[in-house]
Amino acid sequence: MILWLSRILVPLTVSYMIGFGLISGRPVFDDFLDGAKEGMKTVAGILPTLIGLMTAVGVLRTSGFLDELGSWLSVPAAWLHLPSELVPLTLVRMISNSAATGLVLDIFRQYGPDSELGMAASVLMSCTETVFYCISIYFGSIHVTKTRHTIPGALFATAAGIAVSIWLTVRG
Repeated sequence: MILWLSRILVPLTVSYMIGFGLISGRPVFDDFLDGAKEGMKTVAGILPTLIGLMTAVGVLRTSGFLDELGSWLSVPAAWLHLPSELVPLTLVRMISNSAATGLVLDIFRQYGPDSELGMAASVLMSCTETVFYCISIYFGSIHVTKTRHTIPGALFATAAGIAVSIWLTVRG
């Protein structure tokens, strides 16, 4: 039932929007084109931010800095029962999902996806968000410069997600 529902949900939603637009007398295709133009302007506006984030994460990862930082933070991480192998993942996850996915795949290759570390990495990925990526993209696209309580709230939610993922998966 769920598989069938997931297959028809997107076509049903698109058909509903087109039908609603036609019944309302709206020029559906013109509205679509206007939305696509606005979307392209938004992409062009945030492209430098995206390139900067991806470049920074790539440099940090290939330079070995993340591995070194993980070894530096292994003692404080041990106090929190966070395996030192997951420290780079927790840091990168706040910036880039694709780089974090690469780190998870490295963990899978080295320890296996069914290992304690593999399961912890998987749950950590689904319990956390790319905080700084989302803030820079969403706030940057509407030119918000003062984030007020957004960053502390997002970091608190990320810390809670990390804590719950470790609590659920790490047995030692």
